[in-house]
Amino acid sequence: MVTRHHEIDFMPGALVFPGGKLAKDDADPRVCARCSGVENLSLEQIALRVNAIREVFEESGILLARERGSSALLGAERATQLAERYRQQLAIGAIGIADLLEAEDLVLACEELVPFARWITPTFMSRRFDTYFYLAAAPAAQIAVHDGKEMVEAQWIRPADALAEQAAGKRTIVTATLLNLHKLNRNSTVSAAIERAAARPVVTVTPELVQRTGGRMLLIPEAADYGVTEFLPGS
Repeated sequence: MVTRHHEIDFMPGALVFPGGKLAKDDADPRVCARCSGVENLSLEQIALRVNAIREVFEESGILLARERGSSALLGAERATQLAERYRQQLAIGAIGIADLLEAEDLVLACEELVPFARWITPTFMSRRFDTYFYLAAAPAAQIAVHDGKEMVEAQWIRPADALAEQAAGKRTIVTATLLNLHKLNRNSTVSAAIERAAARPVVTVTPELVQRTGGRMLLIPEAADYGVTEFLPGS
């Protein structure tokens, strides 16, 4: 997880999963030609996975990619070299992910991503997002390092520990992330979490504001499997 800079305008100081907005270049045909495991996916779904891999690389330096013709994910030394060479250029939009892939002859390992959740901001909010969450086992040898600009910290943390820090007031975690951490915390291993996610369809969550006797509550589908169906706004 990464910690957002305290001086940015959206979710300042929050502990979040790496991620970000879809870029036009994420749907570049040149990228699609360098993605594995996307044979049965639409262009939109391919672009979302490209976006996820690119944003994780930009914000933490982890890159789910292979040398073309290889079955192994990139090792630590290669990933670090690529991060030093390309992360900042990607982050400012000076290049697209297709440029990196072609220059270095790489293939994105999209099959490593397992859909986990999808959250859409409530309709009453003025600023809205449609957010896809994926699970992936990080390449064991690669080193995660925050970008030092938008993100000021990167760390491997167990879901239980992140939840405990939030409960103790040591961390700011927004609702969608908090509930996804609770769902992840049902699993004791990475492989168990991935297997469980792969076996269940993703149910889109768009919290609905409803009036209850005690006040307003946000309602989410029971089928989304978060163990709760309603909660206080901002809780």
